[in-house]
Amino acid sequence: QVQLVESGGGLVQPGGSLRLSCAASGSIFSFNAMRWYRQAPGKEREFVAIITKTGTTNCADSVKGRFTISRDNAKNTVYLQMNSLKPEDTAVYYCNALLPANNYWGQGTQVTVSS
Repeated sequence: QVQLVESGGGLVQPGGSLRLSCAASGSIFSFNAMRWYRQAPGKEREFVAIITKTGTTNCADSVKGRFTISRDNAKNTVYLQMNSLKPEDTAVYYCNALLPANNYWGQGTQVTVSS
C-alpha cells in the first residue's frame, strides 16, 4: 500500500507561480512512474505531467513550457513547478504513483488562479 500526500496548492494571481509537492510512503525510485493529473469543476480528470523510473519527463501540451515535474528520491517526493499560471489552470491537482500491479492516488490539492 502506497500513501501519497499532496501539498502546496492555494490561490495565486494570473502569471504567478506555485510548487506542488507529493510525498510518498514508499521508495519512489522503485515506482514505474509518478504522474500529476488535474480535475477542473465539471470536467474529467486530465493528465498533466509524468516522470518515469529512468527520469524521463513529459507534460501535456497545455502546460508545456510552463510546468516542470521533478523528484527527490532521497525525500520520496515529486514536485510540480507551475509558472505563468492561467485561470484555466484552476483545478484540483492529484498525484499518482504507477506500480507494476497497481496505481495509487493522493487526496488532491486545490489550485485556484484568479485576480
